[in-house]
Amino acid sequence: MISNEKYIELARTYGTPLFVYDGDLMLERYNDLFRFIPHERLCIHYALKANYNPALLSLLRDAGAGIDAVSPGEVVLALALGFDPEKIIYTANNMTDAEFDRVMKTGVTVNIGSLSRLSKCAKSHPGAKICLRFNPDVCDGDNVMTMTGGDLTKFGILLQDADRAAEIAAGGNLHIIGLHEHTDSGLQHAESVLKSMDNLMAIATGERFPELEFLDFGGGFKVPYKDDETPIDYISMGKKIAEKFDNFCAVYGKQLLMRFEPGKFLSAECGTLIMEVNTIKHNRSRTIAGCNSGFPQLIRPVLYGAYHKIINLTNPDGKPALYDVCGNICETGDRFAEQRELPEIREYDLLAIKNAGAYCYSMGSVYNLRPMPAEAVIRNGEVADFRKALTDEELVTRILQK
Repeated sequence: MISNEKYIELARTYGTPLFVYDGDLMLERYNDLFRFIPHERLCIHYALKANYNPALLSLLRDAGAGIDAVSPGEVVLALALGFDPEKIIYTANNMTDAEFDRVMKTGVTVNIGSLSRLSKCAKSHPGAKICLRFNPDVCDGDNVMTMTGGDLTKFGILLQDADRAAEIAAGGNLHIIGLHEHTDSGLQHAESVLKSMDNLMAIATGERFPELEFLDFGGGFKVPYKDDETPIDYISMGKKIAEKFDNFCAVYGKQLLMRFEPGKFLSAECGTLIMEVNTIKHNRSRTIAGCNSGFPQLIRPVLYGAYHKIINLTNPDGKPALYDVCGNICETGDRFAEQRELPEIREYDLLAIKNAGAYCYSMGSVYNLRPMPAEAVIRNGEVADFRKALTDEELVTRILQK
């Protein structure tokens, strides 16, 4: 683990705002999944959308991970970094014909989530090997905006349409080599994972889909964002997952690969955003700590109301007080925390926002024309890779390019 003293050293060396990633912790979380789910045919495909830092992706590639990609750009990046096309699954939704054709030419596995796209594929790419995404009809997770199962989601083919999907595939001589489902990000209940597996396996019969090579059960494994959160018993859940899958394979009559696609579970805890306080303002009933970062650089609190732990690195023993920790963006909602009790914050203190390794930099923007922060990847206590931030002038130059 990276010490607070090391964070301060990195901030002094590289400036702030700064994303710091613990590469060793990311690999530890990757290996945890193989420890939790004791199955020899388990394959982990990292959800690249969570964090696309090339140095982190290279670590996972070397560890044997595959990639879950959701755009042509993510496929291009994964291939450029040397991921085997057979270890990349492209799961896009509402894709254009041009996107679909482009990705099909790369040799990666394309995961289709609508009867409409399946029908088009049968006509344009007869004989292709593909995967089908189904709506698992299970709702769970930490925010309604990220739930990907149930009646309100746009994702996946309905389970009740499995026969129709098989008919369309047969009409185009399509080879269905995999079935996929994904329930949510931040699953709250282990039972939801098991129920989703049951629902997908119920339609994965040999009569309907005789050429299956894998079942993909998505990701969404919960990570703790608050100190008092009850942890998921992943060891117990993993044993049940392995047993359930073995029982399915016995009935199916063939040993399939079992795939999961974690993003947040692998990268969230490894990331920290360090920023500097530049303004303390007493606004009647509120004390505002203004910082040199803003929600375009870490949007989850504004977008989802998500909680991120904040540490006062340079005054950890200060007298506790309530603060609104605010950014430098011209928006009232630009808050990382509201009425959060923290050790006394002074101007020029350094604050660390924890669990910033997933859906933070990757969801970032240059709103207000503020460049995204620099990134440092740490291995064995030292900087293994550094990506500098653009200057204001470099950002504007890119904007003016034609």
